[in-house]
Amino acid sequence: MFKKLFPKSQKAKIRWVVFLILIATIIAANFDFPRYWNRGAEWTNTKLDSITAPAFLLEQDDWGIIRWIDDNVAHIPLFPEKEYSLGLDLQGGIHLVYEADLSDVQPGLKGEAMSSLRDVLERRVNFLGVSEPVVQVERSEGSDRLIIELAGVEDPEEAIKEIGETPHLEFKEPRAEEEQIRIIQKAFPEQAAEGLLGTGPSQNYCNPPDPQMISFVQQIAEEDPCFADTELNGQYLERATVQTDPTTGQLQVSLEFDEEGSKLFEEITERNLGSTVAIYLDGRPVSMPTVNQKITGGQAVITGSFTPDEARNLARNLNAGALPVPITIISQQRVGASLGEQSLYESLEAGVLALIVVMVFLVIIYRFSGLLAVLSLLVYISLLLALIKLIPITLTLAGIAGLILSIGMAVDANILIFERLREEFKDGVESTHLAVERAFDRAWPSIRDGNISTLLTAAILFWFSTSFVQGFALTLGFGVAVSLFSAMVVTKYFMKIFLIKPLEKRKWLWTR
Repeated sequence: MFKKLFPKSQKAKIRWVVFLILIATIIAANFDFPRYWNRGAEWTNTKLDSITAPAFLLEQDDWGIIRWIDDNVAHIPLFPEKEYSLGLDLQGGIHLVYEADLSDVQPGLKGEAMSSLRDVLERRVNFLGVSEPVVQVERSEGSDRLIIELAGVEDPEEAIKEIGETPHLEFKEPRAEEEQIRIIQKAFPEQAAEGLLGTGPSQNYCNPPDPQMISFVQQIAEEDPCFADTELNGQYLERATVQTDPTTGQLQVSLEFDEEGSKLFEEITERNLGSTVAIYLDGRPVSMPTVNQKITGGQAVITGSFTPDEARNLARNLNAGALPVPITIISQQRVGASLGEQSLYESLEAGVLALIVVMVFLVIIYRFSGLLAVLSLLVYISLLLALIKLIPITLTLAGIAGLILSIGMAVDANILIFERLREEFKDGVESTHLAVERAFDRAWPSIRDGNISTLLTAAILFWFSTSFVQGFALTLGFGVAVSLFSAMVVTKYFMKIFLIKPLEKRKWLWTR
């Protein structure tokens, strides 16, 4: 069966690759602009629903009564009508102003504290590096403020909550039994005075620990009755990831500490062998595992009844880090687009016009090869726009500039290939098949080196620059990666499938 579906002959392989490329392009193009497909699909589905059930949809049940079969007519699926994410300069958003409390920070370290605060908040609101927020520090006499502008936010309260909240991660170890009893008696002095509270290990809510009673007693006594603080907390956390427990299938958050945190965790587990070590988030116990052996390597796990969203949000917030100083929101307002819809359309019109000029140039100069390169560019644009929408990447004018620049890189790769093809023909290569293979092989080193240098530049810009430049770098990087595929795979297989006898012999069709 597989041999019939995927024959080993070279021609069959080429046909299959081209077929898969076309299918992927059609899916990507309809995902990019779903309204045209969806209109046709909805019209067709309406017609299917209105068809009168034919005779074979009738059946006779056990009582001899003829009735209609409850038949579900197959429907053409619809593509999700998801809009592209636009930046603050194109669609507006919200403007938040926070004031930082630096009263406990030494005067010489206030600038460093504000820079650290800005970095933490930017990581939190721009977790994937694609939403392009504006995060700025504003310092004046007696005031240290942080300005945050977020694009396309519909619920300011939710954004404020997410910005201000950070899970406070703590690891605690058991208190001495006398200390446990003292705190519980402090929480319930009347019952203790009347002798209603026991003093044995089973009477102090800590053996085994009861999370609900711990939280209840902690609110009254303002002290944790069962566990004492340790030096290990969220500041030593290096990474938090969402995992699935292989035994229970439940979601859990895995923690990995840095070198100093690993040493602290090892010491805590060593001195509490056979006892319980508690993991606290925001002052509440969430996991209380029993230590069976000393744990090295700095690995821990937070378990609980997490939903996928809760686990992802917890890991994200732990990775974002704790706020170095307290902040208070003092202003919030909606802001309009700084450039607006007109600027977006003008930029897109300029990009489309430039693309048309490039396509005409390719066809005139490189003839049939240029026409195939134009088809390859259309495949490239469809796939790239689908990636931008799927991730999603927020498009600002800077990001659109990176997108257009990557199109230029894709055209450059095709030009290098076609010029090599022209040289092969000039050198007297008779077989067009052989000339095409050599053209791609000999153009590859130049294409590879040029694109790798661009990808490295994009990576450096992404990791070491601000959010607007990050958007430019991200679209440029994705564009270059997809352009490599379009030039070295799509164009190549498009050329190969058309290397049939009537076209193969006419070398003037393939290049100037």
